[in-house]
Amino acid sequence: MSNKILLVDDDPTFTAVMTRGFERRGFQVHSCSNGAEAKREAETFQPSHILLDLNMPEVSGLVVLPELLAAAASAKLVVLTGYSSIATAVEATKLGAKNYLCKPATIDEILAAFGETQAQAEVTVPSDPISVDRLEWEHIQRVLNDNDGNVSATARALGMHRRTLQRKLQKRPVRR
Repeated sequence: MSNKILLVDDDPTFTAVMTRGFERRGFQVHSCSNGAEAKREAETFQPSHILLDLNMPEVSGLVVLPELLAAAASAKLVVLTGYSSIATAVEATKLGAKNYLCKPATIDEILAAFGETQAQAEVTVPSDPISVDRLEWEHIQRVLNDNDGNVSATARALGMHRRTLQRKLQKRPVRR
């Protein structure tokens, strides 16, 4: 099987770094920033490996995952996300993902997740996983950003009272 990898992630900086890393290891790399583009690319490029982000604009990686595996049947697919949970890991695995990793991950960790390292090493779980508070805060920031800083719209989207959201926002500065 050839070393062809399809990177599906909406972060251009991350994609550029991963592209360089995989090219240095002998991979032919194609990248996409959304699900529709990824499906078309999988059909034409026929990758041996697919690295898929879960949180993308328009459609979740979990929706795209089975379509990518149908388009490139022999590909190994690994899910890589900054917003991990046990539920999404189980769902991704049920849908056909070979492995599930949390960002940040190195090229070597990703290759190990694909089963491409010499020792077929297991990917180790970090000793300091992201706290629930931090995940909640990152989610609030993302939804706030999606709503252009509108606190009322963000509170509705998060299913919380506007005043509760305001209290949370007062505790920490918002990144822009």
